[in-house]
Parts: sequence; structure tokens; C-alpha cells
Amino acid sequence: MLDTMNDTSASDREPSDDAPAEAPGSDGTRRSPALIATAIALPVALLVGVVVAAVIVSQSPVNTPVGLGPVPAPEAESESCSQLLDALPEELGDYTRAELADPAPVGAAAWQSGDGEEVVLRCGLDRPEQFDQAAALQVIDDVQWFEVSGAEQGIPASTWFAVDRPVYVALTVPDGSGPTPLQDITATISATLPQQEIDPAPIR
Repeated sequence: MLDTMNDTSASDREPSDDAPAEAPGSDGTRRSPALIATAIALPVALLVGVVVAAVIVSQSPVNTPVGLGPVPAPEAESESCSQLLDALPEELGDYTRAELADPAPVGAAAWQSGDGEEVVLRCGLDRPEQFDQAAALQVIDDVQWFEVSGAEQGIPASTWFAVDRPVYVALTVPDGSGPTPLQDITATISATLPQQEIDPAPIR
């Protein structure tokens, strides 16, 4: 369970089940979870503070292919990512594995809930910009995660980066999605990818 996390820093930043499931845009529509995943997976946009060019769209219809934009993922075609994607579960709690719309990015997967919310996984990304020697990590089972919240950008989701495996894996989950998606992906990563020493950036 997520409530057994061991925080490697003084702060406790586990996902909140009480957070709102969605946040309206200025025109009353909601931000697409797939676009949220793309924005959060772009380290320059989210972590360095460059303003994200948010696109306000309606919620994706259920059981339609999930469209994901390209993000830098130099290791997406690696053997590690192939092994992880082959081992991914068909369900993450209330989320069911979804087809990706063409052109589907390599090293990505998505799950969709009954109301169209999406959980998105990306494998083989660059090291997150803000993952340095002072970064707060959280340990779930034996996997070390670095959380990037979209709150400051008004994005109702967080992206969790697994930082102690041969490749960086990011999981973007909507606020209020509960602990199951992160727990299930943690179990898959633990069973599929060997643990290794973390490689944070020096403190600037």
C-alpha cells in the first residue's frame, strides 16, 4: 500500500485520494489527460518552468484510441523498455488498457477509466531536469520514485518517475485516481527491471 511508503526526504508527497478528479479550463472544458501526460513528460516545460502551451479540449470518449504527443525518449526502443511494455497489466484498478492512436510513440502505454480519464506510461525518457542530489524520493516496495506535480501549472495530475532502473519510467496519473495505478506499475517494474544505483544531477 502507498501508506507504507518510506520517504527518503523530510517531506511526504504521496498521491492524494482527496484531490479533485478534474479541473475545468477557462472555457469550462477540461484538459485532456493525454495532453497532460505529454506536458508533464516534457522536463523542460514542467521542471525548468517554461510555460506549458496548454490546449483545452473535451474529455476523450471512452474506448477510442488515446492520442499521445511525442516527447524525448532516447531509450524507448531499448530492451528494458520492450520487456517492461510486454509485462504491463491490462488493468490498473478502474483503468483498462487502451489502444494508442497512430502515430503511437514508442515506449508508451495508456489505460482509460469508464469516464474517459487516462493513465499514461512512458519508458526510456531522459533524466528529469529537477532530479538532483537534493530531490525528495519515495520508495514503494523496492522502487524509488521522484514525483513531479502539475499543480503549479494548473494541471490536475502528477507524474512519477522511477529513477533506480536501467531506464527512466514515467507514470502520469490524474488527481484522485487512488494508489492502485502506481502500486501495480511498481510491482511490474520491480519484477521486470533490475534495480541499480540512482544517478541524480549535481546540485547547481
